[in-house]
Amino acid sequence: MKKLKFITSLVLVATLTLTSCQDEIDSESGLNPNTNSANSTATSNFERSSMYDGSFDDFVDGMSCSSIMFPYTATVNNQEITLLSQLDFSLVLNILGELTNDEDAVILHFPITVKLSNYTEVVVNNQTEYDALMDACSEAEDNAEEAINCLEIDFPVTILTFDVNAEQTGSFVVESDQALYTYMSSMSEQERYSIDYPITATINSDTTIEISSDIDLQTRIDECLATEEAIEEAEEEAEELEDILVESSFRVESLIIAGIDSTNDFLGLTLEFYNDLSMMASNNSEDTNGEFSIGSELQVELKLTLLGLDTSLNLLSSSWVVTSFDEDTITLQNKSNSTAILVLKKI
Repeated sequence: MKKLKFITSLVLVATLTLTSCQDEIDSESGLNPNTNSANSTATSNFERSSMYDGSFDDFVDGMSCSSIMFPYTATVNNQEITLLSQLDFSLVLNILGELTNDEDAVILHFPITVKLSNYTEVVVNNQTEYDALMDACSEAEDNAEEAINCLEIDFPVTILTFDVNAEQTGSFVVESDQALYTYMSSMSEQERYSIDYPITATINSDTTIEISSDIDLQTRIDECLATEEAIEEAEEEAEELEDILVESSFRVESLIIAGIDSTNDFLGLTLEFYNDLSMMASNNSEDTNGEFSIGSELQVELKLTLLGLDTSLNLLSSSWVVTSFDEDTITLQNKSNSTAILVLKKI
């Protein structure tokens, strides 16, 4: 009987020890029993976040699901360029940026080699094959299966493995996006895993965050995708504004600064915007050359640079946030003085 009690005690102690260890894992990392499978949302999030990011050359190849491997040749607005590295991207951008409202055209010279989001490299022999890749990329975007580029996981990351009964079987460390993608994309139906949180990541290219769980990861992805969408919308609006401005003339409909109406200071003034990003301000006694630029982050900005005007007219020479616009009217808020509201009206 004593021997039986001793064995029973050992079993009880062992059970308590295992339970205690498992509880420690649970409390520290939120791992078990919430282990992930090949079909888990977390698996999709990690797979998409670790895909190869081919978005850096979108202005050349027109799709973010892949990038073109160097060297290759392209005709950009009728100018043939051979690109040997990313340093040659400036040549392409300079040509594309020469005029603002022209129809840009980039023609690739086949065959080319492209690197896909799954890290494989394929040779594309003609435009038909390339169009097929673009269609596949569009389909992935429509189905929310494309790469998540707004969140970059920092490595190393430790993965804990489990069997189908949620018993931990081991752990291993991944050191790169490709290693993480390979594991997530090739997982069998029987495999289970958890991430040893916390991990760190960079969102929207500039902010380092700590992620504490799979749910936290989902939240962070939702947030950065929303920011990314806002950035893309601002870029599209900037292009629309550029089309409205170029080769058009505007007058100052109103300028209100801290509640004071300064519109009369600009009677007779016209602003003309040209295709090469130059501009001219004209009033009854003086014509002044200048430049303008349109940029965007989360909002559209219009920068006006005018030289030689008197003090009052120099109020226009500033950086403005575009609060609203249509084909005829543009409303601006001074970036450094939010009390200054400028409204331009197309002539």
